[in-house]
Amino acid sequence: MKDPRMEVDELRAGVSCATVLEQATPPWRLDRAESTRHCLKYRRGAGEIVIVTHKGAGWWDPNSDAKGDVFGLVQFLEPGLNFGHVRKTLRPLAGVQPDFAPMERTRAKRNPTQPIAERWAQKPRLRKHSQTWRYLAGRGLPETVLLAAARCDVIREGPYGSAWFAHRAGGVVTHVDVRGPTYKGSLTGGCKSLFVFPREIAGRSRFVLAEAAIDALSRAALESLRDDTIYAATGGGMGPDSTEMIKTHLRAIGVLPGAQFESAADANLAGDRYAARHETLAIEAGVPFLRRRPPIDGEDWNDVLKSQGVSP
Repeated sequence: MKDPRMEVDELRAGVSCATVLEQATPPWRLDRAESTRHCLKYRRGAGEIVIVTHKGAGWWDPNSDAKGDVFGLVQFLEPGLNFGHVRKTLRPLAGVQPDFAPMERTRAKRNPTQPIAERWAQKPRLRKHSQTWRYLAGRGLPETVLLAAARCDVIREGPYGSAWFAHRAGGVVTHVDVRGPTYKGSLTGGCKSLFVFPREIAGRSRFVLAEAAIDALSRAALESLRDDTIYAATGGGMGPDSTEMIKTHLRAIGVLPGAQFESAADANLAGDRYAARHETLAIEAGVPFLRRRPPIDGEDWNDVLKSQGVSP
C-alpha cells in the first residue's frame, strides 16, 4: 500500500488546479482575455471566479480570502468532502493536462514575454489631445485629472488609443491594466499590486479604493482632487499582493489624524463582496471605514461621473 504522505505529495505535484476546475460539474471556463500564462482566470455562474497561479499548484478566490493548493481547491468546491474523499477525487486527474496548456505553451515559445517594466518604459507618457487622452476624456475624466495623472506618470499611451494604468511595488511597474475603445484587459506576465494616484502620498490620511483605475480617477474628479486622499484601484480581483499593498497603506494612514478607508467598489453583488473584504481589512487595521457605493445598482463610479458631468 502506498504511503499516504507520499501520495499526497504526488497528487499535489501531478494535478493542476486548472484541471480540477475544468473537470468540475458544471465546469469552469477559462477567461482567456483576462488571463496570463502565470495567472489564469476561471469563471462559472454569476460572479464566480477562481484565479490559478504558481503553474497550476495554487489558487485564490478574488471574492473572498480563500486560497490554497489543489487539495484546498477541491474542498473549496465541495465543502462536505473530507481529506480522504479529496484524495479519491484527485487520483483520476493525476497527469491530466488542462485544456489551455498546449495553446499557452506554443504561444509562450512564439512570443517570449518582455518584462512589464520595460514594456511600460517604451510607451509615451499621456499627452494632451492624443488618442489616449481623447479616449479618457470621452469617459468623462476632466482635464484637471488627466493633467495630474500625466504629471505623476500613472498612465501611458498604448496602441489604438488605449490607456495603460500602472500597478507599482517599490516604485517598479509590476502590472498594467489596459482600457481602450475596443479592448479591456491587462498585459501578460505581470503581478498585480495596486494602481495608486497620486504617487506622492505622504501625509494623506484618506484611502479610497475602487475596482478599476478609471473608477478611482472618477472619484478624484467628482471630489475635485482632494489633497488628503489616495485614490487606488485593484484592477478587479484582490490577490495576495494587492491585499498586502492595501494593508501597507492602511498601516501608513492609521497613524494620521482623520484616517479613513472608503470602499468605492461597484454597485453590484461582486462589488459588495469586495467592500465587505475592504471593511474586514479596515477593522483589522483599526481604521474607520465607509462604503462609498454608487447610487444606482449595476453602476460604477465612472458611470456616475459621466451622468453628472464635471467641469474641466
